[in-house]
Amino acid sequence: MASRRVVVTGLGALTPLGNSVPEYWEGLVAGKSGADFITRFDATNFKTRFACEVKNFDPTSVIEKKEVRRMDPFLHYAIAAVEEAVQDAGIKSEEVNVDRVGVIWASGIGGIKTFEEEVFAFAKGDGTPRFNPFFIPKMISDIAAGMISIRYGFRGVNFATVSACASSTHSIIIAADCIRMGRADIIISGGSEASVTAPGVGGFNAMKALSERNDSPQTASRPFDLDRDGFVLGEGAGALILEEYEHAVKRGAKIYAEYMGGGMSADAYHMTAPHPDGLGAQLVMKDALRDANMQLEELEYINVHGTSTPIGDPQEIKAIQTVFGEHAYKMNISSTKSMTGHLLGAAGAIEAIASVLALNNGIIPPTINHFTDDPVFDTRLNLTFNKAQYRELNAVLSNTFGFGGHNASVIFKKLSS
Repeated sequence: MASRRVVVTGLGALTPLGNSVPEYWEGLVAGKSGADFITRFDATNFKTRFACEVKNFDPTSVIEKKEVRRMDPFLHYAIAAVEEAVQDAGIKSEEVNVDRVGVIWASGIGGIKTFEEEVFAFAKGDGTPRFNPFFIPKMISDIAAGMISIRYGFRGVNFATVSACASSTHSIIIAADCIRMGRADIIISGGSEASVTAPGVGGFNAMKALSERNDSPQTASRPFDLDRDGFVLGEGAGALILEEYEHAVKRGAKIYAEYMGGGMSADAYHMTAPHPDGLGAQLVMKDALRDANMQLEELEYINVHGTSTPIGDPQEIKAIQTVFGEHAYKMNISSTKSMTGHLLGAAGAIEAIASVLALNNGIIPPTINHFTDDPVFDTRLNLTFNKAQYRELNAVLSNTFGFGGHNASVIFKKLSS
């Protein structure tokens, strides 16, 4: 069966830079930092006391008050982003075949806040098990995909992807493949995360993964800088409506970009550390190019995983230079995590959105907070430091890598006839 074309027809975002796609994009182009001191809990005694939180978000703006209490924040975020994307795509349940509309939604952790609250309450009690009847459905990672389908009546393919920080990129790839194979006409893809909690921050602190730059939260996420000391935890959600091309044209949908292909690989090396030669990263970018049937010279921009960790950043750049050779010096490379922090399971989705918007607007979001060159990085590379750059784009790639060695990359291109 011939592979069907897949396009992006809707976007939704709830991020530390803004609670809609326009606000998010405005923050990216302006080089704004979403980091500040934690308000979700008292972080006074933690090694890291800051994060990139979602700000001024009221879940009752999209969810009935009684339902809000039955949901974890990661689901609140998911519904808000999806509502924006569905409205943006102009999808109305009565006008599409809901049996052919699916949801593939990601979260790296799921309802960690709910888990924390229930376990802490039990530990403080007299040993009698008094758990909220919504404890399990609020916590499990797949509940977002299920609740999104219930909200809109979409009865197509429906499940969750969980692969740590690569989770929502995997959701995009698998959603696109389902459309290509004829299993669906439209799929809502993306991911959400709400892990700015005591266990979330404490756990990553124990791993020494987070920046501890408490004297300057806004400059703490500094990918490729000599003094980078770890990533900044973020939260939020990103949603992309993927649709079969002919179906989108028939209903007169706005088309942002064409999904060209995705790559998936494993490092098969270490629980948390990347392969020292970036082998998995090399494989995933090559796989994405192969799946897209594109030449590497066609790409002009890479939105990198770029977490601001001492070992992660060099391995990714090494992989890019190995795969792209001399062409690496002709591309723009940037890490939007310098502004949003690391949204874990939602990172791939919001970074795919950033890539699609860069393609549409001809603007490369910057890597902010660069102060001191690290000699490990070739200065001939254009890492788009500190200020957005204008550039006409035809094709872009977005990388995400997760603990466990999970790697996923996606390629988007301007729509051609």
